[in-house]
Amino acid sequence: MTTSNCIGPFYVKPCCRILINCGNSSVFGCPFRKYDRSRSRSKFNGLTRVHSCSDRISGFKHVIDSNRRVFCGSDLNWGKSRISSSKWVHRKNRFFRVLSNLGSDVRNHSTSIDSRVNEKSFEKIYIQGGFNVNPLVNDMIENRQDLVTKDLVKEKENKVDVNDVSNVNIDEFRERELRGSTILKSTHERQVSEVEKEAWKLLREAVVNYCGNPVGTVAANDPADKQPLNYDQVFIRDFVPTALAFLLNGEGEIVKNFLHHTLQLQSWEKTVDCYGPGKGLMPASFKVRAVPLSGRDGEFEDVLDPDFGESAIGRVAPVDSGLWWIILLRAYGKITGDSTLQERVDVQTGIRLILNLCLTDGFDMFPTLLVTDGSCMIDRRMGVHGHPLEIQALFYSALRCAREMLIVNDSTKNLVAAISNRLSALSFHMREYYWVDMKKINEIYRYKTEEYSTDAVNKFNIYPDQIPRWLVDWFPETGGYFIGNLQPAHMDFRFFTLGNLWSIISSLGTTEQNEGILNLIEDKWSDLVAQMPLKICYPALENDEWRIITGGDPKNTPWSYHNGGSWPMLLWQFTLACIKMGRPELARKAAALAEKRLSVDQWPEYYDTRYGSFIGKQSRLHQTWTIAGYLTSKMLLENPDSASLLFWNEDYGLLENCVCGLGKSGRRKCSRFAARSQTAL
Repeated sequence: MTTSNCIGPFYVKPCCRILINCGNSSVFGCPFRKYDRSRSRSKFNGLTRVHSCSDRISGFKHVIDSNRRVFCGSDLNWGKSRISSSKWVHRKNRFFRVLSNLGSDVRNHSTSIDSRVNEKSFEKIYIQGGFNVNPLVNDMIENRQDLVTKDLVKEKENKVDVNDVSNVNIDEFRERELRGSTILKSTHERQVSEVEKEAWKLLREAVVNYCGNPVGTVAANDPADKQPLNYDQVFIRDFVPTALAFLLNGEGEIVKNFLHHTLQLQSWEKTVDCYGPGKGLMPASFKVRAVPLSGRDGEFEDVLDPDFGESAIGRVAPVDSGLWWIILLRAYGKITGDSTLQERVDVQTGIRLILNLCLTDGFDMFPTLLVTDGSCMIDRRMGVHGHPLEIQALFYSALRCAREMLIVNDSTKNLVAAISNRLSALSFHMREYYWVDMKKINEIYRYKTEEYSTDAVNKFNIYPDQIPRWLVDWFPETGGYFIGNLQPAHMDFRFFTLGNLWSIISSLGTTEQNEGILNLIEDKWSDLVAQMPLKICYPALENDEWRIITGGDPKNTPWSYHNGGSWPMLLWQFTLACIKMGRPELARKAAALAEKRLSVDQWPEYYDTRYGSFIGKQSRLHQTWTIAGYLTSKMLLENPDSASLLFWNEDYGLLENCVCGLGKSGRRKCSRFAARSQTAL
């Protein structure tokens, strides 16, 4: 069987596909199933870039490790053009796909970090093994179905059923050892409140299926919303709290499927006006579409239609998507104890592609990532272009995740070394230049400017007059935070909650700094939490500042949406940070506030006004990550031991190798036990 490429003016896509629906194909002796159009979330409009269920290559697990368990309907494809001959075997309402032949074109993954280290790169091993796969036969499935059935029974025992019971087992944990990694889990039962029952019901209603398997949840599932825009899509960023809720509830299948299929979408070519980003970019979102089969009335197949930013407002690439994907991949392994997924060659290759995109050499003099406005959760113009805190904190977290998961060999040792060097430089840079407390503010107030020297104190030429008036009166005597952005002659002193919380979770800050952030939130509770946790940023841009920085954005008016709005989905991250720092009482206080209103207000996306009094003027109801964030927060508080699987402690190995600057005597190292203590070599 041969393959070929079909190259169009915009996208590289399969030109030859056997369209196989989730049911049995008549090509292999069984008719296509009828598709219930009433359950489809979208209609297929014209020619689009899609990925169908038939465009999957499975069986690579047998090449890599013959002892690994079969993966059900979730395998990956790395070619731009492929033809696969397959059979579907039905047992207990599950379909197991078996490929008897496969082919693929290979992409060149060389980067400036690890350029063709040797001929046995991940990609070549992956494809070479793929071409040597012997045809699989039905008796192979019969031998493995017992394993899959046992997994399904075990997963079913761990699930929460909120439809007909009041006493349910939310956290079904046990102590076990898998591949040398021991994960402590406890088993207990608790009474589930009516609010939690409703939340679980709504969360399950938001699940999206692809070829009969759950692959994610829509961003919002408001039945009254007649114009959902892209809220009916599955967002990588939005799915993270949902994934954690399912994982903590013992349901890993949907998360595994999500990780698989989003990795498949990474291989698509992405362009806007005939130009595209580097390889490795993950989509912001994807949508499952029902495509009518040609010549078959009433029969459809599911396809995945990703958005890499070419349809987004402002056409901005989602820089944070790949970072969230890596973070979720680690969380999946930690909570389930299953490391086989992250050890797969295709997954390892996906991690490398994301990191190569982030670590590519450029013009920047700093270890922080340079991005445009709108490239993260704040996806509209809000003056966060440059080196925003949110991206740096997620970047640091993703690097730590990747360093744990990457298999070190000849083709990855350079990348692992680059990760360690970047982590060391990034943590020093953030702790030294982004951190502000009363002492630091007073130091900035007395800065000298126009210093031309390698020993300059005011390295970024910050003018003291940049200290805003609101900060002078607002800053508490104790505590501090990481500022929102830092560029030459510019410091953004706004408090951005997500970035500061992830600085705690990932140990980007020192222990003293992490405690200072929580102290500040507690001291300024009426401003940062008020009637609904938590402010996405503080304070809001107002008057001329709002008009100049946002361009007069009618959605980001003062104290609304990204401009000082209150976002309940930040609750789970706040909970995780509080548990790490031994302050769960703060998280419980915030969760109690949210619980009083979220169900009554129908789970809004965000709240408006200075104190979060009103439901957001354009807020979607039944917002999925609001629901999932609440559930995840409740489960973490109920079982704090599980939180330890999701955060990081200080890595003292990073403190030993930081080259932080140039002095008259040459390079000098810094010890980041204290942020400013430096020793000349």
